[in-house]
Amino acid sequence: MVKKGLFFKMLATYTIIISISLIIIASFLSYWFQNYFFQERKQQFLDKSYIIQGLAIKYTTGDATSEEVNNMITVIAEYIKSDIWLTDSYGYVYAVSNKEHKEFMGKQVFANELAQLRIGHTFEITGPYAGIFDKTVRVFGTPIRNNAGVFKGSIILYNSIEELSASLKRVYEIIWISAVFAILFSCIVIYYFSQKIIIKPLAEINYVARKISNGDVDKRVYLKSNDEIGELAQTFNNMADAVEKNEKNRRDFISNVSHEIRSPITSIKGFISGILDGVIPKEKEKYYLSIAYEEIQRLTRLVNDLLDMSAIEAGEFSLKIKEVDINEIIRLTVIKNETKIKAKKVSVDVCFDKENLIVAGDKDRLVQVITNLLDNAIKYVNEGGKIKISSKVKGRKAYISVFNNGPRIDEDDLLHIWDRFYKADKARTIKDSTGLGLSIVRNIITQLQEDIWVENKDNGVTFIFTLMKVK
Repeated sequence: MVKKGLFFKMLATYTIIISISLIIIASFLSYWFQNYFFQERKQQFLDKSYIIQGLAIKYTTGDATSEEVNNMITVIAEYIKSDIWLTDSYGYVYAVSNKEHKEFMGKQVFANELAQLRIGHTFEITGPYAGIFDKTVRVFGTPIRNNAGVFKGSIILYNSIEELSASLKRVYEIIWISAVFAILFSCIVIYYFSQKIIIKPLAEINYVARKISNGDVDKRVYLKSNDEIGELAQTFNNMADAVEKNEKNRRDFISNVSHEIRSPITSIKGFISGILDGVIPKEKEKYYLSIAYEEIQRLTRLVNDLLDMSAIEAGEFSLKIKEVDINEIIRLTVIKNETKIKAKKVSVDVCFDKENLIVAGDKDRLVQVITNLLDNAIKYVNEGGKIKISSKVKGRKAYISVFNNGPRIDEDDLLHIWDRFYKADKARTIKDSTGLGLSIVRNIITQLQEDIWVENKDNGVTFIFTLMKVK
C-alpha cells in the first residue's frame, strides 16, 4: 500500500506539473504565433503599401478606375493572405479585396481613428469592433498621403483571429500529441527511477524496521547511495545499532540485577533454613543471623541504588541546588565511615585549601557522591593503606579528589567503570559492592553540569570531580 501510494502520488504530481507546463507553453506559443503571424503579414503589407498608395491617389484624381484598384488590392491580399480595404479621407470604404465584404462599400468605418490617421499615425485594433465586426479581428490601418502631404484616405489590413486559429490548429495538435507522449514517457521514467531510487530502498528499510520491531535487532539496511535515501539508511542503521546496544544493556541489566538479588536471598534462605532445621548449633545461630543481617543490608543498598538509578533514567531525579559547604560534607562522611576505615586499618588524610568551601549543589546528593567515592576507595585500598581526600580552588571551580593507594585500574576497565553493575573484580568477590555506585555518582555530577574523571597514579587511583564555587 505504501509503495503504490507513493508511486501514484509521484506520478500524479509529475503529470500535473507536465500538463500545466505544456498548457503554459501552448498558450505562450499561441500568443507568439498570432503575433508573429500578424507581424509577418503586416510587414508584407507595408512592403506593398506603396503600390496601393500610388494607385489610391490615382483613383482620387480620376487617373485609375475602381475596377483597377479592386483588382490590384485583391492580388496583394491573396499574396499576403489578408483582407484589404481602402477608405477615403472621411472614412468611407470604396474598395475591398474580399467580395464577402462588399456590404461595407460606401459605409464609414473607424471614424474614431480618423484624427490619428490625419496626423500621419497608424493604428492597430484587436477584438470585436461593434457595428463592423462581430468576431475577434486584428486590424492595422495606415494613412494615404499625396506628394503634397495631404491626407487622402487610409489602407486597412484585416485578419480574422478565428481564421488564424484554424491555421494554427495543426500546430496545437502537434503540441498536444507531444504532450501525451511526454506524459507517457515521463510515467515510464518516473516508474523506473522511483522504483530504483526511492520505492525499493524504502521497502527495504521498512522490511528491516519490521524485523527489528519483532526483536531481530541485528538486521541492517545495506544501501550504496550518496543521496538523502542513503543518508536515511545510514541514520536508520545508527538507530538500529543504538537499539541493539540498548537491548544488550537491558539483558545485561536484568542478568546483573537477577544475580545481585539472588545471591543475598540465597544466603539468607540458607542460613535461616539451617537455623530452623537445627543444622546450625545454637551457639552459632547469632553468628549466622548477623551474616544474614549483613546480606539484608546489602540487599537494601542494592534496592536503594536501583531506585536511584531508575529515578535518574526516568528524569525524576530532581536536584535542589543550594549553597553548601563541601568541606563539611567531606568531614561528616569520613566520620560516618569511621567503622569501615578502622576495620581495614586504613589511614585517611583530609586536606583543604580553606576551612570552608562554599559550592552550588544538592547537599543530600553531594553526601551520596562523597560516600560512594569513599566507599569505593575503602573497598579497593590495600589493608593498612592510605586514602586522601582533598579540595582546592582553581578560578571559579572547586576540585574534589579522592585518592587510594590500591591497585591501578586496567586500561580496559577504565572504559567501563561508569557502567551499571560493572566491577573490575570479574569473580564478584567484593560482596559490599552493588556495581551501581560510580554510575550514580557520574549521573549526579552530570546533572550538576560538572565533570568527573579518574586518573591512574604511580602509587594508586584518584577520582576527581568539579563543582561551581560560590564564595
